Amino acid sequence: MIRTTPTTSAASPALRTLRKALLRPTMTLSVPSTRAASTLRSNNNSNSRSTRKQLTSTRQQSIFSRPSTASTSSLTHRTFASIADATPEQQAEADPLLTEPREADEVDVAIVGGGPAGLAAAIRLKQLDNEHGSGELRVVVLEKAPEMGAHTLSGAVLEPRALDELFGPEWRDEPPEAITLVKNETMRYLTKSAAIPIPEPPQMHNAGKNYIVSLNLVVKWLAEKAEELGVEIYPGFSVSELVYDEETGAVKGIATNDMGVSKNFEPKDNFQRGMEFHAKATLLAEGCHGSLTKQVIKNFNLRKESDPQTYGIGIKEVWEVPEEVWDEGFVAHTMGHPLSYNTYGGGFMYHFGERLVSVGLVVGLDYANPYISPYQEFQNLKRHPFYKRVLEKGKCVSYGARALNEGGLQSIPKLSFPGGALIGCTAGFLNVPKIKGTHTAMKSGMLAAEAAFAELQKAAAETEEAAEEEESAEETSEEAAEEEEEDGASAPWKPLSLESYEQSLKDSWVYKELYEVRNVRPSFNTRLGLFAGVAWSGLDTLLFKGRVPFTFHNKVTDAAHTQDASKFKPIDYPKPDGVVTFDLLTSVSRTGTNHDDDEPCHLRVPEQDLDRHAKAAWPKYKGVEQRFCPAGVYEYIPDETKELGVRFQINSQNCIHCKTCDIKVPTQDINWTVPEGGDGPKYYMT
Repeated sequence: MIRTTPTTSAASPALRTLRKALLRPTMTLSVPSTRAASTLRSNNNSNSRSTRKQLTSTRQQSIFSRPSTASTSSLTHRTFASIADATPEQQAEADPLLTEPREADEVDVAIVGGGPAGLAAAIRLKQLDNEHGSGELRVVVLEKAPEMGAHTLSGAVLEPRALDELFGPEWRDEPPEAITLVKNETMRYLTKSAAIPIPEPPQMHNAGKNYIVSLNLVVKWLAEKAEELGVEIYPGFSVSELVYDEETGAVKGIATNDMGVSKNFEPKDNFQRGMEFHAKATLLAEGCHGSLTKQVIKNFNLRKESDPQTYGIGIKEVWEVPEEVWDEGFVAHTMGHPLSYNTYGGGFMYHFGERLVSVGLVVGLDYANPYISPYQEFQNLKRHPFYKRVLEKGKCVSYGARALNEGGLQSIPKLSFPGGALIGCTAGFLNVPKIKGTHTAMKSGMLAAEAAFAELQKAAAETEEAAEEEESAEETSEEAAEEEEEDGASAPWKPLSLESYEQSLKDSWVYKELYEVRNVRPSFNTRLGLFAGVAWSGLDTLLFKGRVPFTFHNKVTDAAHTQDASKFKPIDYPKPDGVVTFDLLTSVSRTGTNHDDDEPCHLRVPEQDLDRHAKAAWPKYKGVEQRFCPAGVYEYIPDETKELGVRFQINSQNCIHCKTCDIKVPTQDINWTVPEGGDGPKYYMT
């Protein structure tokens, strides 16, 4: 549990109530009704909610260390299920508790998301504050996962450039757990039975310089570093709303969602109204396809001059394997089988830690065939001899999936908005040919932190200068000043401008790196598919290095790429063997995912009318939702009482927060929103 620096003020009654609300009942995995109960293994029953750790007394003190104020001069925009999503009858009978004013805390910088980018930004801010400022800046990181790193999943091979810049090379003296230097590597083209060695692009060279890591352990390590510098870190808090200033329209801060609301939008015994954090600058570091990021992009038209973002889904397992098949520091990337020539993607296998192997598959979400199941394609990958020989005598200990950005430089939106900025994967800094994005995400957070600190210093200097002028003019009497202090009056809130962050990123190695490879991923979206993409990528990365007078563009969204099911034949995937391949629910049980059965569904369709969605989606796409989801959240159940003969069902308890549904559904009527804080997966070694 991350601790915070103690302060002298006591916790508010609201926070004490919230602390009690964090103790939640255990939950079990939702079993899709179309599957027989026998498909669940006994370990599914142990997939219960881990009891949330209590907030420490120091956190209770610091979270309201400044006088709280009622939120009466700001507007909020929701990105989660609330009473506003209920039926008119439910709204008319709503308990007043659901709409009462929230308490608000004043901070200097609020960071939404405790991943690599958010923590790098927080660390850099406090480094600058401690070295060049007062040391008293309040930097707050809010993370929806129950523990830091619990929602973090990546391959991952880490390029240490950003870490070196943030901490210096000394970080290697006490590195994150299970970190392993890459010693040797290979790239293979897979046929159904063969693994043919092929040249690696120069961007993929890792041996002797990059590290195989568990990114969720890296995040825990970064959180400890941030805490040591004085950053306030609060896991278990879902940030569901942006707070806008009424006068300027700028983002004034954020709000956490209400806790203890039933699925019928009624307050339960543990109900706690959300809290607002008013900040001079708000940094969104939500990761790929963030819910608040979607809102600011729309509200401030940040994608006006950029392409639509495109995505892939990464599915991953961690295995313990015998010594005889483990090769410390070995990295393998594969392309070809099991994916068709016109489906972008590839596999990976990394040997790290103590006899651990990460194995996974990334599938571009711009595939056309609605019968493709990325999860089942991953099972087929493991059946290939190249992978199977390593895994067949091992034990799978972890599973997870997450969407990732693939659009590249041309799909990055405008990064700054009034009152804040986008950092990390929520903006989209993944270097697709490198298959790396952590280093670029961290660097973006560091650059945003430097811009924010400069603006905070500038604002502080202006405030001090104005105060001195007012004092020298003696325009305010001592009595008036005392009265003003008693009334709690303060200087008008003014949003910071982080435009300089945008320019500093363009001047950085992040932009140069992404510019050089900007045409690689879009080159695969030609009629020739894989082969044209491979040919162009080879020329561009080895010879041109991005120095061509044109840029390929991502013209449409991944959802728009999905075609009518009538153009394709259903795919008959093999049944799992329970040794190397597994049924979906067995895999989901390894994520530790939890959601309260009695809370509003965080996967929203208009008016939560599931029949309307089915009528729009089923006739044309024949259940694409239950195939693109890697967690069994969506299913169509045979039902003769329905006009279509099927009933659409959402098993939101199974959700592992990959965001694929929001991205890929062709009807674009599923909106992924944040559930209660602490809900979702509890990843291990991912």
